[in-house]
Amino acid sequence: MTQVIDRVRNGVDSTQLYDTLDAIKAEPALGVFQFRAHNQWVDGAHSQSSIQVFYGAGEENVSRAEAFTVDAGEPAVLLGADTGPNPAEYLLHALAASLTTTLVYAAAARKIKLTAVESILEGDMDVRGALGLSDEARNGFTKIRVTFIVEGDAPDDTLHELVEHAQARSAVFDMVANGVPVEVSVV
Repeated sequence: MTQVIDRVRNGVDSTQLYDTLDAIKAEPALGVFQFRAHNQWVDGAHSQSSIQVFYGAGEENVSRAEAFTVDAGEPAVLLGADTGPNPAEYLLHALAASLTTTLVYAAAARKIKLTAVESILEGDMDVRGALGLSDEARNGFTKIRVTFIVEGDAPDDTLHELVEHAQARSAVFDMVANGVPVEVSVV
């Protein structure tokens, strides 16, 4: 029982974590993933995405019995009906989740027991750009601020290092900070 408890840190099975890392090191093609989302317009600003099947670890992954369904919308002040968070808010959520997961995995690998991880994200936007009212205003965020509160059985400087590591290795942080080519087609 003690061996299992020592192996699982912060809800992460460290043996499985290291086995996964070793497998990808030995066969880099296992690290190639393709995530997918299918979105359908419902009405007005309301749309719904389903997320289920993806490609990863060398094969199509159909392990999810049901699709995750995510609704998006806009607040009433932006012509919506509050059917869900707006896409910009989902971006903040994705960034928070990616940074947090990366931080938690790094802590587990370093044998650090975390007792709390919180983040507060704020994104500044002038919606005149997206509404076509200003060519000077950017369509998206002009700045995003992330504040972490991290507690655990490590000194403060080590906890700060975990946040720096998360920033250096988070997939979504990389996409947001460095951009990614996006191809759009119509069929």
